[in-house]
Amino acid sequence: MADITQGNSDNAPRRRFFRRFGGALALGLAGLASKPLYAQTQAEDGPNWPGTLPGRHRQLVDAFAMNDGFPLAFAWTFLVPNKSATGVVVLRHGAFPIALDHAIWEKYKIGESFKITDPETKAPAVKNPFLHPKAGVLMVDDWAVDRLLARGVVFGACNMALQVQSKMLAGNVGVTAEEAAKQWAANVIPGITIIPSGTWGVNRAQEAGCTYCAGG
Repeated sequence: MADITQGNSDNAPRRRFFRRFGGALALGLAGLASKPLYAQTQAEDGPNWPGTLPGRHRQLVDAFAMNDGFPLAFAWTFLVPNKSATGVVVLRHGAFPIALDHAIWEKYKIGESFKITDPETKAPAVKNPFLHPKAGVLMVDDWAVDRLLARGVVFGACNMALQVQSKMLAGNVGVTAEEAAKQWAANVIPGITIIPSGTWGVNRAQEAGCTYCAGG
């Protein structure tokens, strides 16, 4: 019984975050309904993403929660035993901050605001813990975003999550929601594509021949 109580306590911050995020998401989507989504001027159905994927085996990791970085681990563990394979990772909902560089994490206090702990310091993250981490910080160094990008993993980051979360944290730096969204979009890690929405990306990756893996 003591173990169950402790587990519930450990999960309480995460539950509070998702309750807060869910409410903000509903408000944010209402505001987005009157605005054109990212890249929809290119084509009525959005951009050509992820394009034609190489490799005999293709898998999508649907990263909808931070999950201590394990969505990245799932992409890595798919690639390792497959010599002819391509991994696709969609960063949406609670996993979206993985797409952002160190400067935005620090400036907007993402770790503190979203209760994300840096595995190196064991404190609220002031940088992206999954981007260029020191050797040995992650369970496997090759889980890092930069290493997966170098290996050819295709990343898509949800524009709706970007809009909603940047608006949530705009007050941390005293800017408007519009300015926060611009700063976040400009500081998405090079090589990661901002896509209209995460669920859009999940659909497109499967249409491109990927099997599905839940990453949350």
